[in-house]
Amino acid sequence: MIRRFIPLLVFVGVAALLAMGIMQAPRKDLVPSPLIGKHAPNFSLPSLMHPHRMVSSTQLIGHWYLFNVWGTWCISCRQEYPELLAIARTGIVPLIGLDWKDTRGEALAFLSTKGDPYQRIAFDPGGLEAIHWGVYGAPETFLVNPQGIIVYKYIGPITPRAWTEDILPRLPADTTVAGS
Repeated sequence: MIRRFIPLLVFVGVAALLAMGIMQAPRKDLVPSPLIGKHAPNFSLPSLMHPHRMVSSTQLIGHWYLFNVWGTWCISCRQEYPELLAIARTGIVPLIGLDWKDTRGEALAFLSTKGDPYQRIAFDPGGLEAIHWGVYGAPETFLVNPQGIIVYKYIGPITPRAWTEDILPRLPADTTVAGS
């Protein structure tokens, strides 16, 4: 009779061990990036707003910036948009956009309707540049220091809590928007 309960006992034991491991994990929402602590990928892409101009990584060296990967097709990107506008209004750190797998017309119409929080927007309609950043979904946001090192990666829509608890504390107290 006891033999009939052995599989059930094994299942309960394994489930309990898994539950303990999950409960003790330090951050359940953190997906580590192999790029943290490394140089941000070099890039040079056409500007969304001015296709004859380029947006490049060399223009960004010497300044802190948030590199935000987004697209008009992305529902979560639309959810985070009010927070991006609020971050831009603070003047603490510039937002650099990477319009990913989008069409120029839809992106420009979206920005003209909703507002534009970005200092610059690189246009990546084929999605090739995002691969170099290790992006697998939008939105994803990278905090990059003046030396071009990726300090932090945030996956998902930035919320007021994410801004104040996860991103803002990683910036030096005297950080302000520089360059344009």
